[in-house]
Amino acid sequence: MTTTTGRLIGYARVSTAEQDEAYQRAKLSEAGVQARDIYVDHGVSGTKTSRPAWDNMLDEERGLQEGDTLVVWKLDRLGRNSGHVITTIEALVSRGIHVRTLDGIDTTTTTGKAMMGMLAVFAQMERDFNSERTRAALDHKREQGITGGRPRSVDATQAHLIQRMYDEGHKVPEITRALKISRATVYRYLAAK
Repeated sequence: MTTTTGRLIGYARVSTAEQDEAYQRAKLSEAGVQARDIYVDHGVSGTKTSRPAWDNMLDEERGLQEGDTLVVWKLDRLGRNSGHVITTIEALVSRGIHVRTLDGIDTTTTTGKAMMGMLAVFAQMERDFNSERTRAALDHKREQGITGGRPRSVDATQAHLIQRMYDEGHKVPEITRALKISRATVYRYLAAK
């Protein structure tokens, strides 16, 4: 078992202005965190990587130091999805900061480290599932003749006219005025030929 040498630092977050952090504060206090060492973000989503109180807490001069333990009520207070949570915890642990949740995860214990390993597996699965869903959706659209990206700025008729006018010796400014398209579009089309 790893021993902690620093302070207990608490973090609480409520997503909407209507929510109250009192319950989280009470639970953190029960866990031994001093009131002055509790950082709270109000009305901030867990999907945000930058949060005011969170950023202050991470400040190496004023906030978390090597040997400190970050205590949160539940794991979801650290982020909205497992990938973000795992990345956050790994970054903290790499700085020598321990993480403890009041629902049972503690990076100073063997069990906590095992849980982190399992969470990392689930986070990777989540990323893989997202990639698979994205690929499947793109393949389905391609099968229907729908391609991604910006729509072409020149249709087949305009492309034919650009080439014909250019071959006949018209200058690019004349082509752009006649077809009401930009120089960049004409040059891009001609370069692609």
